[in-house]
Amino acid sequence: MIRGNLTRREFLATASTGAVAAVASGALPVYAGKSSKSGKLAIKGGKAVRTKPFQSWPIWDKSAEKDVIAILRSGDWFRGRGEKVIEFEKAYAELLGAKRCVCTVNGTNSLLTALHALDVGVGDEVIVSPYTFIATYNVVIGSVALPVFADTDPETFQIDPDKIEERITERTRAILPVHILGIPANMDRIMAIAKKHNLVVIEDACQGWLGEWRGKKLGTIGDLGCFSFQNSKHLPIGEGGAVVGNDDELMDRVWSYHNCGRPYRSVKKTSGYPIIGTNRRMTEYQAAVGLSQIKRLEGDTQKRNENAKYLTSKIKDIPGIVPHKLYDGVTRCAYHLYPFRYKKEQFNGAPRQKFLAALTAEGIPCSGGYGPQYRDELIEVALQSKNFTRSFPKARLNQYRKELDLPANDQLCKEAVWLYQNMLLGGKKDMDDIANAIAKVAENKDQLA
Repeated sequence: MIRGNLTRREFLATASTGAVAAVASGALPVYAGKSSKSGKLAIKGGKAVRTKPFQSWPIWDKSAEKDVIAILRSGDWFRGRGEKVIEFEKAYAELLGAKRCVCTVNGTNSLLTALHALDVGVGDEVIVSPYTFIATYNVVIGSVALPVFADTDPETFQIDPDKIEERITERTRAILPVHILGIPANMDRIMAIAKKHNLVVIEDACQGWLGEWRGKKLGTIGDLGCFSFQNSKHLPIGEGGAVVGNDDELMDRVWSYHNCGRPYRSVKKTSGYPIIGTNRRMTEYQAAVGLSQIKRLEGDTQKRNENAKYLTSKIKDIPGIVPHKLYDGVTRCAYHLYPFRYKKEQFNGAPRQKFLAALTAEGIPCSGGYGPQYRDELIEVALQSKNFTRSFPKARLNQYRKELDLPANDQLCKEAVWLYQNMLLGGKKDMDDIANAIAKVAENKDQLA
């Protein structure tokens, strides 16, 4: 769910198209060597800061066409008759420094597969972040487990580790941290809590490719890590996902489950289908696209981090604009989105939607990000379903409803502003345009009324 007029997918599509000196009230600050004051905002008929579109996404590698066409002509589209999925799994595992990788049809199914492989299911509880794409807790609900929300740390946009232990009950089986927006969650604290309470950890790194915590790639720290390769993602395949891990026996179960329950290595062969399984396999032509896209991932990640650091330095002193913070253990971000908070108190109380509209008119695509999805009907429909009323005591479900009080996340949902990842693939001039546009709106805040 997205605040404002754009859905998440629409926003992602639309987005394709030195520090500020402190000054006395009434003086003109200077951003990127220019005065931000123009006299009139673009939304009021003034000249926009930027008219040039940002880098489009995804970026196709023409050299991949030969492999994709060869696969299509061969008829060997299924991973059981080809080699490209295996090749991609090996390449992605090596890139992350993980022992194993199993590819799935999408990120949602990677999460479902990881939950099943770790025996998380009916009657269990899973600690999750409330500030995330809906798939993170849809998969928990779909497993007939309770997605128990620990409140968000608004400064980092991540799950607040100080709020996790108070949510643990005798039914808690797992912690599912989300490296949302490609920014690492506090994995030191999360892993320590999991060890203390004997819980498994599944990293939702579906927006976290090549992000790092203390030099370790996101998705390789917990018991299993999950990734998405959907069209908007940094490694875009259209649809696709992966589960990575370092425990061979566990990854054998992941492979077997995703391939209809067929035996694999340590999975005991009592028949052709010895365990409960399902078909969540990636196709050969998906893998061929993935192998072409993986070539640019390292360079793009480096560029996004450089530009994000520069952009933060340009906007951090603008009154009412609060860039995200990083935990001390973060050694690299993925930056699927660049987030900051908008404090309307510094903008004469103008609602965020007016700021978003004004910034967009200046040529800077932006979004308000996630809303408080746990207040939608989805959760209550699940709690009233036969599966949940049979699996959880009535008293627990009633208590759970009371726990949907998440003041920090509610506040973040009112303040967040997102810039999309392709905007970070430009040069400093592009970052200056973003900073100048934000500064212009701030300097002309009276026009937002």
